[in-house]
Parts: sequence; C-alpha cells; structure tokens
Amino acid sequence: MEKSDNLYGRKRRRLATARAVLAAGLGLGGIAVAFAFGGEFPSKVPVPADNPMTPAKISLGKQLFFDPRLSLTGDVSCQTCHDVMSNGSDSLPLAFGVLGRVDTPRHPPSVFNAAFNTVQFWDGRANSLEAQAKGPILNPVEMGMPNAADVVKRLQEIPGYREEFRKVFGDKDPITFDHIAQAIATYERTLVTPDSPYDRYVKGDKTAISSDAQAGINIIRSFGCEACHAGPMFDNPGTPMGTGWFQKFPVQPHNPVCAKYVQKYHLTDDLGRFDVTHNPADKHFFKVPSWRNVALQAPYFQNGSVRTLQTAVRVMAACQLGQTLTDKQVTDIVSFLDSLTGKFPKETMPRLPETPNTTIMMDVSQLQKTAEKTEKK
Repeated sequence: MEKSDNLYGRKRRRLATARAVLAAGLGLGGIAVAFAFGGEFPSKVPVPADNPMTPAKISLGKQLFFDPRLSLTGDVSCQTCHDVMSNGSDSLPLAFGVLGRVDTPRHPPSVFNAAFNTVQFWDGRANSLEAQAKGPILNPVEMGMPNAADVVKRLQEIPGYREEFRKVFGDKDPITFDHIAQAIATYERTLVTPDSPYDRYVKGDKTAISSDAQAGINIIRSFGCEACHAGPMFDNPGTPMGTGWFQKFPVQPHNPVCAKYVQKYHLTDDLGRFDVTHNPADKHFFKVPSWRNVALQAPYFQNGSVRTLQTAVRVMAACQLGQTLTDKQVTDIVSFLDSLTGKFPKETMPRLPETPNTTIMMDVSQLQKTAEKTEKK
C-alpha cells in the first residue's frame, strides 16, 4: 500500500510540476490561455483579415506551391520538401535545396495543419503562414532566389500568371512578393486533416480507438505531457496567432539515459530559438510540434535524427521527464498517437502556366552570381 501511495504521489508531483512550468511560462508572457488536454479538431482555420480566402486565390496559391520556377534553378518548389501527395514533408532527415545543398540543421515539418500553428518554423521566426511562405524562396540553401524583386520579375514574364494575379489582386500592381506569399498561404490553409479516430472518440464513439490507445491517454496525462502538448492540436495551450509556444529540448541532457540519446542523436547541436533572439535563455528552445499525424512524420525531432516513433517516445520520456518507460507503456502511448492521424484532403497536381515559344530560365547563372554576392554581405 505504501509503495502504491508513493507511486501515486510521484505522479501527482510530476503533473503539478508540469502545470507549474506551464503557468510560469504563461505568466512571463502575460498571456491568458485555457489549460486543456486535446479536444476535437477545430471546425475552421484562422484566416487573417488582410488575406481572405477565395477559390481563385486558393487555385493560384496551389500553382505557386507546386511551381519550381520560384527557385533559382527552376527545379525546387514548396512541394519538393512539403509533399502534399504524401505526409506534407519529404521523409528525409534533412531537406535538399537548390544545387544539391543540404538544409542543415533542421528537418522540414509537415505543411498539413500548419494553418493552426501560431508561429512557423522550429524556431518560430515567422509569425504567420504568409511570413513563412517568403522564407524558403529567398533562403540560399532552399530555393535560392537572390531577392524578392527577381522573384516578381520572373513571374511577370509568365503570361498566365499575369492574368491570374490580376483576377485575384486587381489591376494595380498585381504581382508583388507579398501577394505571392498571400496566395501560397491561402492554399496552405486548405491543407487540414480532420476526423481522426481520436476526434471520433471525443465526439462520443468510444470504440473509435483501441483500449491500448485509451491506456496511452491515461499514461500521457499521468506524466503531465499536456503541459507542453496542449489544446486540440496538441502543440499549444491557446496562445494567440503570432505568439509562439516554446519549450526546451532536451530538458535533462545530463540524465544518464538521456545523455546516451543526446550523444547518439546529436540533440544539443542546434541552439534553437537562440538563433533568432540571441538571448542565452532561449538556447535549445523550440516551437512545440503538433501530435496530429505524428505517426506519419518520421524521422523525428528538429534534426530528423530518430527513425521510429517508439524511439522518439522513449527519448521524450528520458530527456523531458527523467523517466524510463516499459515496453507496454511505449506501445500504449504510440497507439494513442496513431489515433491522431486524420483524413487527408485529396490533392491533384495543378497545370502550371506556360511561356509559349520561349523560356524564362536563361538567367540562372546571372541570378546565382547575384545570390552569391548577397550571401557574402
């Protein structure tokens, strides 16, 4: 009886500590949120007032998302690293960009359900989908365009885009870098995956998930995991759009079990949000990733170093909670995480506007020289 009481007490203390961490984090930011575990998938995506969704804008954004001509070499698109015909990522530890460059040190997250992220990228450096859409296009490793003006100039040379941008954004200066980002973000807001087995379970269908998955929920809650993985997307307790929810990883790098994982998977090589803020307190802090569709998001963590979800669960237990899980606990937790896989929209490849009797890709070598000069500055 005493042993059972001690075990129960430890679980209560873990949960209380986790909630205290959550409360402290919120207090620092002065943000009021509702602490809750999970919940039904949101019925609609947040849409900014200055970028309303229309069918024409969605269609244009989809073309731009798939169009490799937005890259320096004309062979890398948003779709290259964020495959919407599959899981929204590329299933590689690290992505390959223009000229075969490797996008170190971070694994590309899925674009599915990115519309619900309050900030974008692992380090939260973009406060909206629109801001995120601009980043890879001008990143020298990813799509490699030297500047926004050259992106606009290239699209202006495509007759079909001139007409489509005019229909969506009007006759006055229709093709701008802001409009390009707004169109891509609008398409990305259609990439949502509702109606997972877990969603059906919380609606009342208690047969929608297995008994193992239900046990997994209880284990996760007993450890206080919702202190970080909160809310219906399991990534945020409700901070407003543009305000990130960050946690340190790993929390316990010197825990003997965690230390082995740190060494094997290089978990402390990336300084995380520190690269954005340059605040020493932000070292190794990352945007908390969603658990939605996590079963399909291998490899795991910010550097894509862990191959399986089972191992990722063990790493999190050791490095965040100081816990070593049994095989049964891992099985139950993974069963629950599997139940968060939603229904993916049926995507088709768009037809891209052509440039009859000519090509717009003759300036690649000159643009590369411009990009290299920009990098050196």
